[in-house]
Amino acid sequence: MPKFNKHIFICTNERDKKSPRGDCGRCGGLEIRTSFSKLINQNGLKGIVRSNKSGCLDACELGPVVVIYPDNIWYTGVKVDDVEEIFKSSILRNDVVERLVADKETWNRLEMIRKKP
Repeated sequence: MPKFNKHIFICTNERDKKSPRGDCGRCGGLEIRTSFSKLINQNGLKGIVRSNKSGCLDACELGPVVVIYPDNIWYTGVKVDDVEEIFKSSILRNDVVERLVADKETWNRLEMIRKKP
């Protein structure tokens, strides 16, 4: 049995500023994680839902990246302003935010970005 009902991983990876891959840390990852933690506490879900900083989730070019387990929901291009919507939808209602959820097109776009010289 898992310790938490939901586990939110927020990429806070940092790379050299010159890296073409970018990084989620400088794009708001830490602020996103703080916002999730505040919502968890405000909703009385401490010990039931956990938000964690993570290292690279291998999609920083699309970042910031948020992954919610055990639902295996991947969100890309997340902004602090999206956190409350994600929380209400994916944590409280077991749903997804369609405009942010990664799909086949998202992963194809990532592959194309990586192929560019």
